[in-house]
Amino acid sequence: MLKKFLCFIVLATVAVDCFAAKKSEKTEPVVHLTDEEIYTELQKLALVFETARDNFVEEADEKKMLEAAMNGMLAELDPHSSYLNTDDFKDFNDKTQGEFGGLGIQITSDRGAIRVISPIDDTPAARAGIKAGDYIMKIDDEPVFDMTLNQAVKKMKGRPGTKVKLTVVDEDHETKTLTLKRDIIKVKSVKYRVVQLADMDEDSPKIGYIRISEFGATTVKELTDAIKKLEKDKVAGYVLDVRNNPGGYLTAAIGVSDAFLDDGEIVSTRGKEKTDIERNFAKPGDLTNGKPIVVLINHGSASASEIVAGALQDNGRALVMGSQSFGKGSVQQQKPLGDGTAIHITIARYFTPSGRSIQNEGITPDVQVLQSRVKVLEKRDSEYSEASFKNSLKNEDAKKTKKTKSDDTKSRKDDDDDEEDIDFNDLTDAEKDARDYQLQRGISMVIAMTKLQMTVEDRRAAVATENAEKEKAQEKTREKLRTDADTKK
Repeated sequence: MLKKFLCFIVLATVAVDCFAAKKSEKTEPVVHLTDEEIYTELQKLALVFETARDNFVEEADEKKMLEAAMNGMLAELDPHSSYLNTDDFKDFNDKTQGEFGGLGIQITSDRGAIRVISPIDDTPAARAGIKAGDYIMKIDDEPVFDMTLNQAVKKMKGRPGTKVKLTVVDEDHETKTLTLKRDIIKVKSVKYRVVQLADMDEDSPKIGYIRISEFGATTVKELTDAIKKLEKDKVAGYVLDVRNNPGGYLTAAIGVSDAFLDDGEIVSTRGKEKTDIERNFAKPGDLTNGKPIVVLINHGSASASEIVAGALQDNGRALVMGSQSFGKGSVQQQKPLGDGTAIHITIARYFTPSGRSIQNEGITPDVQVLQSRVKVLEKRDSEYSEASFKNSLKNEDAKKTKKTKSDDTKSRKDDDDDEEDIDFNDLTDAEKDARDYQLQRGISMVIAMTKLQMTVEDRRAAVATENAEKEKAQEKTREKLRTDADTKK
């Protein structure tokens, strides 16, 4: 009994310290208890435990009761603070190392419900069509309203190959029941390739596409390797895709931002005390050599994703496109309790370089582009143009292209495809790119930025040449005047 009581004292003391973290969010100041009052409340807590255990109609599980008490204490602080028992702590560490079992879905607690922050790429959840913003109402027909976040995660995990049934309500308030097969989730956080605009010729600029699905222990190294390889391909600019990225390590977000910056602040974190401020700055060395960047975000971009988008946006290094991000502006840290358990606790808020807090607000894109489905309404080579007129003048320098019947057939087939419901899992990367409206807009913007940058550089070079020629002419004039003056003497 004494050990349990001491455990309550330790945890409650931590909770009292952490309640101050909510101070700025409350409309009324926190009234702190005296040590004597805290001790009285802890005695009451111990009495509640003993009374409930001794009088409950069935055999009470003391461990579950104590864990529930600790979870309830931390859940009162914010949706991201929780108690991690031995299994939870191990699962969390396995996940951050890049491999874990389950469905591949990032969730949070939202007023008693379980809300999807984002599914992870190439996982059962993503393949089943679960989207950011969906609510999970039942797991294997069991309502989630009485579950903690960790309990919901546990129910969705299991032996690979086994199935779990989820009842999901989407943003259109439509309810659907999905049966997913659990799998070993191996997360490779960075994927990359060279992309071009759909239906463009091979001479169109090459753009480096980098997709970051989450921020883990290996993300910065993976990103560095990706940029090096794309630079060898002589890409003209970059699209950095952090859509549906639920976040991860703060250090990874700082490292990713630093890869694209030559200087400037990346993010600042501010704790409970006014003096508890830590600022993180970029080190010299932009791995992309100043090439244009577009960052794609959406409602599933949270936490570390928002740090990167905010850092590149505020430093004027990238244009942010897409839709409003999730709005998680807090930093969590593991606090081990020494016995294989820990608490996951919010320790600070983070701010973008301009001093913006995105908590509950999110990152606002520079250019709002909602995901859409686009149908081509005109052919690339129109039947009606100057060339269709009788006796029109020929262009001797024009490339000769022979249009075949198969080209027409392919064009019609492509148009027909737009009318069909397509399983995106069966498409190649190029086919997916062509149907990704936000990505296509992002590529177009990078190309436009590249051309504008080239135009500015060309103009600067022209002005420099012109000024040099003027200076040279003026020097000749001055030399002639000096010569004429010497002759007169």
